[in-house]
This record gives sequence, C-alpha cells and structure tokens, in this order.
Amino acid sequence: MRRFGSRVTIIEHNERLAHREDEDVSQALHELCGDEGIELVMSTQVTKVEGKSGQSVKLRMVQGRSERTVEGTHLLAATGRTPNTEGIGLEQAGVEVTDRGYIKVNERLETTAPDVWAVGECAGSPQFTHIAFDDFRVIRDNLAGGHRVTTGRQVPFCMFTDPELARIGLSETEAKAQGIAYRLAKVPMVAVLRTRTLSETRGFMKALIDTESDRILGFTVFGVDAGEIMASVQIAMIARLPYSALREAILTHPTLLEGLIPLFSSVPPISKALKSHA
Repeated sequence: MRRFGSRVTIIEHNERLAHREDEDVSQALHELCGDEGIELVMSTQVTKVEGKSGQSVKLRMVQGRSERTVEGTHLLAATGRTPNTEGIGLEQAGVEVTDRGYIKVNERLETTAPDVWAVGECAGSPQFTHIAFDDFRVIRDNLAGGHRVTTGRQVPFCMFTDPELARIGLSETEAKAQGIAYRLAKVPMVAVLRTRTLSETRGFMKALIDTESDRILGFTVFGVDAGEIMASVQIAMIARLPYSALREAILTHPTLLEGLIPLFSSVPPISKALKSHA
C-alpha cells in the first residue's frame, strides 16, 4: 500500500518487528520500512478504535506513559488467528480440544475419537499452507498402512516482504535459548554477485554450523528470492550434507545460489569455534 502512494503506519505491541526472530533480522526489517517511508510505532497498546475501515478510522493508543491518536482511511488488523472449533459439535463426536481450542491430536494426527483425524491449523500445526499439505501426506500414508509422524519435521518459513525473509532450522535466538553451541557464518547480500546485476543488494545471509561437526543447524536469508535460496540449503540439510559440500560446489555464475560459496567459506574452523565458546 505504501508503494501505491498511501501513508502507512504500523502499530506493534512488541518492541521490534518479528520479535521472535534474531535482532539483526528485526533491524533489517526496521531499516526496510524506514527506507520505504513506513512509520513504525513500537511497544504500543491500542486502547480504542473508532470509525469504519474504508471510510475513516481513528486509533487511540498508549505508548509508555504517553497517549497518542492516529487517523486514517483503512485499518488492517493483523492480530493472529484462533481455531474455529467452537459450536460445531466436536464434543458430540468425542473429539476433544485443547485449552486454546485446537483439536487434540497425536503425532499421527489422530484425534481422541476413533477413525477421526485433523490437519492444519485446527490441529495446532504451524500455520503454513505447506505444513497443512504435509499433514495431509501424513494421514494419507498412515491410512495406507504407513507410519508417518509430525514430530521432528522441518518447518521452512518465508515472509514475503520485498526483499523476502526466509529461515530453516535454528535461529541464533533459539540456539542460545536451548544452550546449543554453534559457529556463525554471515555475509551481506552485496557479496552475492548476482544481486549487483539485479540491483537488489539489500540484506544478508547467515548460517549456524555445529561446533563439533560440519552439520548445518540453521540458515537465515533476508534478500531477493530468499525463499528459493533457503530451499537449496534445506535440501542439503535433509540429505545431511556437511556445509563444506555447498562450499566446494561448482555453482553457476552469476546466480543467487552462488552466494552460498562465500557464505560457507566464512565458517570458522572447529578449533577456533571451540576456543571462542570456552
């Protein structure tokens, strides 16, 4: 909407955008919004909304000890989703729900009622279309006599900003919270030669590598076609390839994937990583 000429204000309850992601990711998103002319109002609680979206709206909010009012023509409320499971007769079918309203399922997506399964958001799965599709495959294969489960599967994430933000595996925030040691490799997107020919040099790539092996623990990219770049690293992770396989690969020049070579060439050696961790 900003690129169509509208004045846009983002009001965020948390202190930074994408607050569950690493701080450098949030910083990059803040800089992107600033360059686009989008106003960010952080750490703010909306207390009242007046008017009708599409005509005239007024938001009253509190930021710290200060009160503020923002006026505009349209309001987009991005407050998350809740399962639509109430009042549809689940209890009559013997299908139990959690305290948050999601349908109770096991790792095979079986509910508490015999021969009843649940897939996607209503079952509490990560709220992505590609995960709902994989839920279907779990049930399809199990109905055919297989034994597929939802535990331990990879959950790729991509936010389609411009440029995109994509991640697979652990972020630095998650690794630190879980006490998992890692080696960090990070390069700016301008180091990827293809971004210069595209005039799309904003962003960075970074990878987390195990300190005792060459296993890739996680990969994040904020840049042009980030989702496509991430998918290549995800496939390497599925195949349990060491990061060095990507570092030594001969990748077509000039392509975005070629940027994986300078990224993985910057991974600290194990001895240095262990020394710095100690």
